[in-house]
Amino acid sequence: MTTRNKLNVRSASTDITHLHPDAAQALVEGTHGDPFAILGPHEVDHEMVVRAFLPRAIGVELLERDSDRVLTRLQPGQVPDLFVGRLDRLAPYRLRIRWPHGEEIVEDPYAFGPLLGDLDLYLIGEGNHRELGTCLGAQMMTVDGVEGVRFAVWAPNARRVSVVGEFCQWDGRRYPMRQRQPTGVWEIFIPGLAEGSVYKYELVGQHGLLPLKADPVARATQSPPETGSVVAAPLSHDWQDQAWMDERAKRHGADAPISVYEVHAASWRRHGGDEGELYSWGDLAQWLIPYVKEMGFTHIELLPIMEHPFGGSWGYQPLSQFAPSGRFGKPQEFAAFVDACHQAGIGVILDWVPAHFPTDPHGLARFDGTALYEYQDPREGFHQDWNTYIYNLGRHEVHGFMLASALYWLKHFHVDALRVDAVASMLYRNYSRQEGEWIPNRHGGQENLEAIDFLTHLNEVVGEEAPGAIMIAEESTAWPGVSRPVSEGGLGFNYKWNMGWMHDTLTYMSEDPLYRSYHHGELTFSLVYAFSERFMLPISHDEVVHGKGSLINKMPGDRWQQFANLRACLSLMWTHPGKKLLFMGCELAQFREWSHDRELDWFLLADSEHQGISDLVRDLNGLYTSEPALHEQDCVPEGFEWVIGDDAQNSVLAWLRWSRDGEPVLVVINLTPQTLSNYGVGVPAAGYWQECFNSNAQTYGGTGAGNDGGRDSEARESHGHPFTLSLHLPPLGAVMLKPGKAALT
Repeated sequence: MTTRNKLNVRSASTDITHLHPDAAQALVEGTHGDPFAILGPHEVDHEMVVRAFLPRAIGVELLERDSDRVLTRLQPGQVPDLFVGRLDRLAPYRLRIRWPHGEEIVEDPYAFGPLLGDLDLYLIGEGNHRELGTCLGAQMMTVDGVEGVRFAVWAPNARRVSVVGEFCQWDGRRYPMRQRQPTGVWEIFIPGLAEGSVYKYELVGQHGLLPLKADPVARATQSPPETGSVVAAPLSHDWQDQAWMDERAKRHGADAPISVYEVHAASWRRHGGDEGELYSWGDLAQWLIPYVKEMGFTHIELLPIMEHPFGGSWGYQPLSQFAPSGRFGKPQEFAAFVDACHQAGIGVILDWVPAHFPTDPHGLARFDGTALYEYQDPREGFHQDWNTYIYNLGRHEVHGFMLASALYWLKHFHVDALRVDAVASMLYRNYSRQEGEWIPNRHGGQENLEAIDFLTHLNEVVGEEAPGAIMIAEESTAWPGVSRPVSEGGLGFNYKWNMGWMHDTLTYMSEDPLYRSYHHGELTFSLVYAFSERFMLPISHDEVVHGKGSLINKMPGDRWQQFANLRACLSLMWTHPGKKLLFMGCELAQFREWSHDRELDWFLLADSEHQGISDLVRDLNGLYTSEPALHEQDCVPEGFEWVIGDDAQNSVLAWLRWSRDGEPVLVVINLTPQTLSNYGVGVPAAGYWQECFNSNAQTYGGTGAGNDGGRDSEARESHGHPFTLSLHLPPLGAVMLKPGKAALT
């Protein structure tokens, strides 16, 4: 030993190196709640004492950081695996640890001071930290010139929290964290840890050791069935979508065409068929984007891609609200997929689930041994329908957690919209509950005031933080003002799914045409309230599962009638006021009910009838986006005018759609299997009306019977208009006509 080292090292003295027996024993048992108070460097009686607790280590030396010169050798402490040494003065150091299997040189995590700033902690406690994804969780960074990973997790009722992984043999005694009061956030910086490291948190609750927990703010995860969180590098993507981002507010306006293709990423297509490997984000960029572009959809909506343990939940029971599922690739690859969508002119909508979360023990359930993210009382905190816990959005930190999750997808991944799942279940405390199974709010009512506050705050903040992005509510009740601005007393969503239209339309279409005249009001009723909200018309995944049958199997009659009915149904949807959403596979007229365990029945496109439905959807999208009358006034009554709404006997509907400039498109639908010839329909303009669409066209699988390209109007008043078109209405068919010149012969 050199003279300098001899001067730095003094004889052992129990006076300053000895721990209180309770503290020493707590280290051994892994129950010490304040490890930074005793581990690392500390000044004791004007001298520096360094302690390290290293289970299974054989010996430890302190090395000067810059030179690796030995400063001192730590001596075994009063309990196994505790090492202690003294220095005259503290210099930056590293630990050289001898293990049974070899030697390593590492930085001491307990030599670093507090990490999170006071503002971060204040905003977390207030529930308004809008960048939790880059604050809590595992953040790769450099501290005092040392590279490593800062971990931070909210667990205010835990007695001890540790980071565990292969890097410490999953021993929770190795990296216990520092608690930052009064917020209840625990933190530690682990030097040298690299991207891709798998980790969890080990917590000791008030009543003992809890199951290992995944990180609530993990930004990457293992692919299920593995449940570990993964250290991810800061999201770094060279975005090439500025043109899209500059224009998307215009693309999302109430006067813009929005036609959404709803996709379950794990079952759209697979390598090698039903049993094959899932497509990655790169595969989906290569195949899904061109398909959606060709089909004329404006947006892709992905069923929840936030990490979820059970694939059979389709993502609707997520546990990692900041991590794209590891099933499809890394976060950077998802960012590249979004960018590729934008460069192709396609928007990206994510389903997002703030209503509830699964009870899996490695997740948020009783996270620190208490009902932390959920309500304590099951009458408030447990969904009987789904066997899930309900977020306690009245708790500031939980409110802030979900707020930050929404912003994370919108801002960091350039996602264009969130479709908020199960809003009705959030708004009502008695949702799907019998008397005595729910707790009224503080005023004695059924409204969930905390959830309402959250939703209105969320929608206002999204407007501030993510310009041009929109929020879409899946809300199935008559709650007023879902898509009305918060400033006007509404919830502040941009659009609401029209569940009433969906239910009534599918109920009507499932009726035998012989009896449809008795159900005519089911098709006309939606126009009573069509402009009370900004609506999106959904034929979603929920309508083609759980024994409900595929969309074409809802259609009555023989095979020809089923296809004709489906063509008429889709035509009705695309010409009815409201934005559009269609679940994947419906455009194939797939007879098998959708299953998340296999790909779509792509082989059907070899059949002309199925290809005809695909062509029809493509052409309907083309007309919807190219004809201003079909989209410009989707959300205002000026865009719609009944021509015939009362012909229940013939099951005929006719209406005009109007552009802002006063250009009309006439829609006439015959929902019986009988051809109706010389059927008079009143129109507002004289001259030739061009037939721009016929669902009975041969290219779609129909007979081709129609109006020979168009009709001249007669100067005869009918249906409140001065002119009349005498039309040939094909069976179970829809036609569209607009004023135009006759083709030259």
